[in-house]
Amino acid sequence: MFRWLNKSIDKLSEFLAPRKGLLPLIGIFMILVNFILQIFPVGWVGESNLFLHAGLVIAIFGLLLAWVV
Repeated sequence: MFRWLNKSIDKLSEFLAPRKGLLPLIGIFMILVNFILQIFPVGWVGESNLFLHAGLVIAIFGLLLAWVV
């Protein structure tokens, strides 16, 4: 199992290395989707701020990953 995880992380790292701003852009897009869902509430997704929290985590992870590489 750990070999599979190591290979997956290596492939992800090789993919994201030349695209340093991709994860922060995806995170910002998810935060904007959450803002739109707050204006037009759509069930529990709009009430739970799911895209806000996930987008924030992805954006921070992307910034940290870009800073390290």
